[in-house]
Amino acid sequence: MKTNNSTALIDQLDYLQLPFMKAHHSELAGEAGRQNWDHQEYLRRLVDGEFSQRQQRCIERRIKAARFPVLKTLEQFRWDWPKKINRLQVQNLFRLEFVPQKANVIFLGTVGVGKTHLATALGYAACLEGHSVLFADAIAVVNDLMAAQKTGSLKRALKKYLRPQTLCLDEVGYLAIDQGGADLLFQVISQRYERGSIILTTNKPFKQWSSIFNNDSTIASAVLDRLLHHAETVIIEGRSYRMKDQIES
Repeated sequence: MKTNNSTALIDQLDYLQLPFMKAHHSELAGEAGRQNWDHQEYLRRLVDGEFSQRQQRCIERRIKAARFPVLKTLEQFRWDWPKKINRLQVQNLFRLEFVPQKANVIFLGTVGVGKTHLATALGYAACLEGHSVLFADAIAVVNDLMAAQKTGSLKRALKKYLRPQTLCLDEVGYLAIDQGGADLLFQVISQRYERGSIILTTNKPFKQWSSIFNNDSTIASAVLDRLLHHAETVIIEGRSYRMKDQIES
């Protein structure tokens, strides 16, 4: 039967939102007696457990907020499939120095060579290290902003793409963008310039980027100027991994 003191303690831990301490204080007190821990060691175990649990919840919230289509890690990447990739360069990016530097990372290559996998893995690694991330398909971003523009809520919609420390912008160049969409995508990239990092995947060499932006070379040049000023480009060459079975059969 619980004493008034233990009931009060549980109520206080509830109020302070300390679920680990609430669930484990009694168990650890018993362990402390058996192992002859001093008061500081008992307290350290409680605080360490609470800290670890809270840290894990924060990571889970960041991953959920990032909206990755599928979780990928660097360890899952097939280094033997691309014909050309600078492995050391990619591994060095996972030190995540580009995030506090508000710099950009661009994965450039044809369809199916692992650009999205690496961009997702890099964004996921950033989440694990405490950085806010949002993953979005480039066309979905344009469509979202165009819809917001029609309802007069463009400023609020833009904040969604400007707020995270890192924006993963996937598949830039796979579909052409009209003039209005080009202007909106330019706003995202230009307003993030030196304020937040971008991880971008594209199948188009930079000299072909005007074709992405409705053949507007002025906007394409302005976008590239801001994107590439503080950026590292990873070039990946090879055949599509998704066509692997057909190629090998």
